[in-house]
Amino acid sequence: MNWQGISEFVYVAEAESFTLAAKKLAISTAQVSRQVTALEQRLKVKLFYRTTRKVSLTQEGVLFYQHCRAVLDGLEQAETAITNLQTKPQGKIKLTASVTYGEQQILPLVNNFVLEHPEVQVEAQLTNQKVDLVNEGFDLAIRLGKLNDSTLMAKKLSQRINYTCAAPAYITKYSTPHTLSELGQHNCLLGTRDYWRFREANKEKNIRVTGSVRFNSGYGLVDAALKGMGVIQLPDYYVKEHIEQGRLVTLLDHYREPDEGIWAVYPHNRQLSPKIRSFVDYLSKHLA
Repeated sequence: MNWQGISEFVYVAEAESFTLAAKKLAISTAQVSRQVTALEQRLKVKLFYRTTRKVSLTQEGVLFYQHCRAVLDGLEQAETAITNLQTKPQGKIKLTASVTYGEQQILPLVNNFVLEHPEVQVEAQLTNQKVDLVNEGFDLAIRLGKLNDSTLMAKKLSQRINYTCAAPAYITKYSTPHTLSELGQHNCLLGTRDYWRFREANKEKNIRVTGSVRFNSGYGLVDAALKGMGVIQLPDYYVKEHIEQGRLVTLLDHYREPDEGIWAVYPHNRQLSPKIRSFVDYLSKHLA
């Protein structure tokens, strides 16, 4: 559809004056008149009765005005909707995080964020597998530890500490290891890796360990350690409460590696989206 003359027609109809319409549109009266005349010629109908004192709509003009006003209102609403998208969080966020950290830390914050921003919808997929954000359509991922070089944007939200620990009963029975080499004399309860990470003389050091069980469940390893079965190395969100309550004792603290980062990772084209920016800021504030 040819939109020429529509705005001029609506403004003249509402102002009942070509001159006042021209002032509102910040153009000349002659230009408004030309546009309206061209519109009438295109429609092959007279839209206004014109006298030296008054401008009023014809019957056809009234009908046309009602439709045009609705169209302009719709355009204004469309512009407002786009502007709002740029200024306040709304729409769908698709994110991924590791299973345990996601369940313990991220999803409760997601729920709080949605309560504060009811125009946001969140789809979260928890997996311990690394997800291709771009190809699988994710807006962001929460990743733990060291980041590999990539084209993704990253913001540090918080940090985690890996603790090596055991139950007091185990320490009483098998003694406390004081050096990394002494771990070979202990039952080290394994997760998905067959080595533990430490720092010695300001250098990272991976120590291979062995033990009677190997679980891909942090909670299973914590349960085994609480029952005095052996030594574990796990992030703080698994063991911190047990350490504070004295149910687990930290070991080899002077060999502990530096805190690892917890990151929000997202594609470049998501960084300016209000919903992503607001959500990442919210996570950063509450996880710090």
